[in-house]
Amino acid sequence: MAVDTPSQSVVKAAGDHARGRSRGTGPKRRAPKRSLATHWYAWAMVAPVVIVIAVIIGYPLGRGIYLSLTDANERNVARTIGVNEIPATYEFVGLDNYKAALTGSQFLSTLGWTVLWTVSCVTITFALGLVFAHILNRKFAGRSVYRMMLILPWAIPGFVSVFAWRFLYDERRGMLNQILTGAGLDGVPWLNDPTWAKFAVIAVNVWLGVPFMMVALLGGLQSIPGELYEAAEMDGANAWQRFRNITLPGLRSVSTTVLLLSTIWTFNMFPVIFLLTGGGPGDATQILVTQAYQFSFQISPRDFAQSSTWGVLILVLLMAFAAIYRRVLRKQGEVW
Repeated sequence: MAVDTPSQSVVKAAGDHARGRSRGTGPKRRAPKRSLATHWYAWAMVAPVVIVIAVIIGYPLGRGIYLSLTDANERNVARTIGVNEIPATYEFVGLDNYKAALTGSQFLSTLGWTVLWTVSCVTITFALGLVFAHILNRKFAGRSVYRMMLILPWAIPGFVSVFAWRFLYDERRGMLNQILTGAGLDGVPWLNDPTWAKFAVIAVNVWLGVPFMMVALLGGLQSIPGELYEAAEMDGANAWQRFRNITLPGLRSVSTTVLLLSTIWTFNMFPVIFLLTGGGPGDATQILVTQAYQFSFQISPRDFAQSSTWGVLILVLLMAFAAIYRRVLRKQGEVW
């Protein structure tokens, strides 16, 4: 039996590689078919979920984009009055709604407050969550009780918490003003003054968001090996140096995820604004999502086209933020 020499084996392997490259397009065409034939069971399990998501999300999204390109409102959409069916009479207007929104003062002013609201809430929530997580990561008496107390705002339904805070903020009967008047100070118009209302909604959203941030960061802290801190102490590193060089790098993967999620949630935080102030006083606390809701359900005639336009712009802004965020992380060597 003939045995190839090492040089013949190398030449043969090179030839096989060259032939594989020359007809490399063939296997690539068959790859999806092979994947479907091999993993048909997984595709069958995933298909119902994909179909449901496409129906629940895809259709409203497509419908919203279409309405944003029209002048649809309460008076020209298809509707039924008694036994009479009135057909739709709205017309296609192209990008006029987007031009009006982006060049108008209402969208830009609302966007400015929405960005300020989001940055303030996320920054304060992250800072407090990190502080509480760092405290609860240490061993002390009653630690489990404190954990349960700090997680409690997360466990209570959001609307219940907002209504409780609304009672606390009441200018006449609220507990906060009663404490102030009892101390000889003037009461504060928490929800009736534009500036105080902004502070009020930020405080409530921070109170609701700290538990999630604390739990996520606590899990990240517990995943950092304790040997790193012991070695740093032996090398003479102080508390700040250990925090900067061990804790923050160890929390980077967790922090990037929770900051992204918290930003998206806060940007679209409808319940706090709607239930606490309704966007008031005036439009002082109105964010983009509550203003879009107002266009579609509260003003008369209801402006479905404008509401859809604002909804699409919100989606585009969040997608742009996520893309930029991902690019920054990739430059820093993070995989997301």
